[in-house]
Amino acid sequence: MSAQNTRGATGERTVHATATPSSITAERGPAGASTFLRSGQRMALSGWGRLPIVPGAEVLSEDLTRVSQDLPFARGLGRAYGDAALPATGDYYVAGTTLADRILAFDAQTGVLSAEAGLSLDQICELFLPRGYFTPVSPGTRFVTLGGMVACDVHGKNAHRDGTFGRHVLSLKMRVADGSIVTCSQTLNEDLYAATIGGMGLTGAILEVTVRLVRVPSPWILEERECVCDLDELLDSLKLAAATWPMTVAWLDCLVPGHATGRGVVLRGRWAEPDEVTHIASPPRRWFVPFEMPPFVLNRNVMRAFNALSYRRQVWQAPQAVVHPYTHLYPLDAITHWPRLYGRHGFIQYQCVLPEPHARDATHRFIRLLQLRDAAPFLAVIKDCGLEGPGMLSFPRPGISIAVDMPMRSTTQALVDALNEFVIAEGGRIYLAKDALTRAEHFRAMEPRVEAFLAIRRRWDPSGRIRSAQSIRLFGW
Repeated sequence: MSAQNTRGATGERTVHATATPSSITAERGPAGASTFLRSGQRMALSGWGRLPIVPGAEVLSEDLTRVSQDLPFARGLGRAYGDAALPATGDYYVAGTTLADRILAFDAQTGVLSAEAGLSLDQICELFLPRGYFTPVSPGTRFVTLGGMVACDVHGKNAHRDGTFGRHVLSLKMRVADGSIVTCSQTLNEDLYAATIGGMGLTGAILEVTVRLVRVPSPWILEERECVCDLDELLDSLKLAAATWPMTVAWLDCLVPGHATGRGVVLRGRWAEPDEVTHIASPPRRWFVPFEMPPFVLNRNVMRAFNALSYRRQVWQAPQAVVHPYTHLYPLDAITHWPRLYGRHGFIQYQCVLPEPHARDATHRFIRLLQLRDAAPFLAVIKDCGLEGPGMLSFPRPGISIAVDMPMRSTTQALVDALNEFVIAEGGRIYLAKDALTRAEHFRAMEPRVEAFLAIRRRWDPSGRIRSAQSIRLFGW
């Protein structure tokens, strides 16, 4: 299949497909963030985890206000792992926001930025970091849009200190279901504001975002790394670091057997002061995954050896260094098309937060559950979470966040069911931006805020015009 882009009189650019033998028809955006896949003679869209794949295409336009009149559900760079940014069955077209990326205003005194929703974090980094500003909260990839950061209420390595992105959003301009354009904030249309932050795009198309950027002393990060021998040591180190470091995260190895299970690396970071920068750090080396890997590439033996090598490499490195911000904040962005490593069946990322005061014990039991089900992940990341996000479905809350990547297999649905039952029993919740397989009954059991969110959604969209594949799966509309 091949793809052709055309621009109509109103500025829309629609992707049209014609059949050829290729399985990937067109890609656009940095690092292949949005992928259009062949589905018969029609286009199809997938999440970042390469599943599910649904019939659909984006209508891309510099005039998002115009396009959103007919297409109330919007999609940014497609970095939601599951079906959150995919059209519901029968809807097919979604409004693509990435051409609507203009900066509308910036106040250098206050750091207040107003921009169209399609402006990417990558663009913000390139434009504002050299000028001493950065977004107050950043997820683990810079290939996301402002609108997507709001819709997912993203969090990052500073979640324990600065909360979620939504806490720093001053106002939003939106196209809602009845076609009107409204502004919402903490003091104007407050219900819409609370339901939109973390609301996964289900309250309307976000057109413009006003957010306060923060001043940084330099565009480099002072990073410390500590290699730890087991899960207890890792959790101790992470908790201790959270008291004094603004950015913390830990990688752990769940494949190593015995008492060493959970060994890993704790990373601590802060923006470097000018007098600490003795050299200009280089960005991470870029790698490229050219095609979908066969299943044997990521088998357990290979990944156990890879994890062991990675751990030893960390031991040999200097414990402290001034690094490029992309090295610390976005390590996986250095591998273009890295989901192809999981092969044609794709993968899921399961992320949950286990709340205090029993988060530590729950983390041990969560890892043991994965091991007992022969599902120890190839990649696992732990962060401390702080204040709950302002959105009605925001993910973080005080506790420990665990994210695990797993290849899609015939047993994966049953595994997710078991993990969700565990999270429900612990009083935790999952992150909708990563979810692909959670059942509706499980989500309602772990999320007491659902009915209040749906009530606001009905108030602004009584006919259920705005929907996604994820909303149909979890809410039925």
